[in-house]
Amino acid sequence: MKWWIKHRSPRLLFLAGLNNTARDFIKMEIRNKQDFWSGVMFVAIGLGFAWGATNYSMGTAARMGPGYFPFWLGLCLALLGGVVTLSAMRPSAEKVELEKFDWAVAAIVLGSVALSGAVLNYLGVYISVFLLVFLSSFASHVFSWKVAAANALFLVVFVWLAFIKGLGLIFPLWPTFLGN
Repeated sequence: MKWWIKHRSPRLLFLAGLNNTARDFIKMEIRNKQDFWSGVMFVAIGLGFAWGATNYSMGTAARMGPGYFPFWLGLCLALLGGVVTLSAMRPSAEKVELEKFDWAVAAIVLGSVALSGAVLNYLGVYISVFLLVFLSSFASHVFSWKVAAANALFLVVFVWLAFIKGLGLIFPLWPTFLGN
């Protein structure tokens, strides 16, 4: 170690004793801003779900309570978010800037979800799921009528198989004015 480092601040002394990898880790910069903020979002959502799951009984691994799965799933999501966040700060990460947030796309997706939830009891599962998928497809920059209709039909069949037949959930299937 050089003599002048010993007479400098403790931070410089600490940095001088580290190898290059540890020194690069301490002097990190955010290189991939999209991945960084995605990772921060994952950490926040994961910790929020884990914290919310503590209001339910956990149980044990052998006899899981209602809070067990959401708690560990939230922690896994937070851990994944931490990995994504740290990988965005590596010196070898691709340098990517954030694009301007597209509020119109967010409004289309959120509006279609809200509309679908609002009309579910009146139009039934089949039509409301079709509307949800078809209307939210307008948010795509490469919208295609055929692809949107095919996706909507596929998801209507999937919802029927998974939730109506598979899980036995009771929803109105057709519009109330047609009768079930």
